[in-house]
Amino acid sequence: MCLNSGFPCQCLTDGYPCQPCRMTCKDKETEQAHLSNSTSAPGQTENPCEPDPDADTVVRERPRNWGWMLSGIFCINILILGCALVSSSAYKEVDIDMSDLQIFLTILLILTSIWMIYYITYTARQEDAVVYKDGHAGPVWLRGGLVVFGVLSIIMDIFKITSYVGYVHCDSAVKVVFPVVQLVFVVVQTYFFWFHSKDCVQVQKNLSRCGLMLTLSTNLVVWMTAVTEESLHQTAFPEYLGNDTKISGRSAFISKAGYGDDKCKCSHTSCAVFKKAYYYLYPSNIEYSLFASAMAYVLWKNVGRVLDEHGHHHIKFRLKDIALGPVAGVLLVTAGLATFIVYEMEMLKEDSDKAKKDNALMMHFVMNIVIVVLMSVTTVIGCAMFKVDHREHVSDKNPTRNLDVGLLVGASLGQFIISYFSIIATIGVGAKGHLNRLNLTGGILMVIQLGLQNFFIIEGLHREPFHEVQPMPTVVVNPYVLEPMKDLGNLGGSETKPSPALAEPSLHSHPAEHRPKLLWKRRVLKEVCAFLLLGNLILWIIPAFGARPQFDHNTEMDFYKFNLWATVVNIGLPFGIFYRMHSVASLFEVYLTS
Repeated sequence: MCLNSGFPCQCLTDGYPCQPCRMTCKDKETEQAHLSNSTSAPGQTENPCEPDPDADTVVRERPRNWGWMLSGIFCINILILGCALVSSSAYKEVDIDMSDLQIFLTILLILTSIWMIYYITYTARQEDAVVYKDGHAGPVWLRGGLVVFGVLSIIMDIFKITSYVGYVHCDSAVKVVFPVVQLVFVVVQTYFFWFHSKDCVQVQKNLSRCGLMLTLSTNLVVWMTAVTEESLHQTAFPEYLGNDTKISGRSAFISKAGYGDDKCKCSHTSCAVFKKAYYYLYPSNIEYSLFASAMAYVLWKNVGRVLDEHGHHHIKFRLKDIALGPVAGVLLVTAGLATFIVYEMEMLKEDSDKAKKDNALMMHFVMNIVIVVLMSVTTVIGCAMFKVDHREHVSDKNPTRNLDVGLLVGASLGQFIISYFSIIATIGVGAKGHLNRLNLTGGILMVIQLGLQNFFIIEGLHREPFHEVQPMPTVVVNPYVLEPMKDLGNLGGSETKPSPALAEPSLHSHPAEHRPKLLWKRRVLKEVCAFLLLGNLILWIIPAFGARPQFDHNTEMDFYKFNLWATVVNIGLPFGIFYRMHSVASLFEVYLTS
């Protein structure tokens, strides 16, 4: 009960003020204590229903005005328009050229770059524009990953510019302008997120929300375009049968998503080299767009937020005291890379017979099964450690953690879809032959591994970090200082204790005593996280850089027919690739807090 107004005190959520007297409701015991104090001291003038000093700022955060809805509608419209243009430009039957899509993307990139420059030069420098910071948003490892993928994206754009220049005389000049604009956009956006990813903007909120939704939608449309080009590059069959790049099972023919044809010849001899080079950098550009999209969403959620969240735990990355997880993970990555190179080289040979390709495919299936089994066993050990771990769950809510969990579960659906389609097709044909049995086993184990890993990561993200208790340093009293003090104490008739200022640290203490060894539970969790991180890294590298066993093994294509199976793979695989990279980032965070 609000005593100064007589209205009931309605506590909405923790930290929100009571209505209508704008107090903070702590709990019923506090209210009863206030009531008892007021009755026991009738002459007391102190108001037991004291308003919260931060109540006004909290009230300003609560309302969701039209800016949220406007920015959301703005983002949805851009995404739907971009999706329509991307999907239409991928088919030759539709009269929309790749240059039309690139004109649309160029406009988006220019508008987004202008807004980010405006934010950096005006909004972020305005007084009281960014008073609060979200310590959970934009950790240094996430920004570092953004920089790495951004540099690789810039190299990809340089390769594109060099290649497209050779086709300017017979193709659209937009295909040269677009990578130039994208290069500038990547530089501006990387700077923007490196310095402003933690901002909680308090001025021009509606404009900031719309600008951040523009940034989010632009990155997603760029991501859709890159995914479509990469998918067509891997799965499109050549239109011209005489094309010398034709490969059985897969084709490196660049369809409408690319540039040039037999009628348009490159003006310099290095076009083919740069063309092959920049396609290997597409995974980096795809991951860059997704990283930027996630950071833009967190910034959008933090607009108008008044809760100042700083890192309460000083967490440092160090590999000391753990060895088994990193060493085993490095061996797994090395073995996976070796088998991946052998598999790709065999599949890309035009004169390779079917028996050699089947052996290479079998080796690939076996390696994937080994990786998934080891990761599943390691994840079970990590989940068991959580059972004996008595750390509390994180009680506060922040947009970064909610986004991490949502992206983790949502992205895993892509790999789930491919695995279940593959399982059904293999069972449908009777699982005959070694390849079908290995494919079925790999699909089932992949489903198990995804479920276990999702549980482990989500549980780890919601655990409080370990509080490391530092031991008291060994102190040795200097006897030469103590004797005079003892004499002075005897003269005063009282016992005098040595002053802490007169104590000297022991010169005989060992360096190991300054930092205690990890608890066994912490060490096991760190070993598990390190191994799973490297395991997910190799499972990202294999499909991101061209491995397509879904098309090299004909069971699914014969069962579902090529069009349906290609649609399933081209939709699910990009999400599966992103899931592995996002798992690497999430496992790194779990490693730091373990």
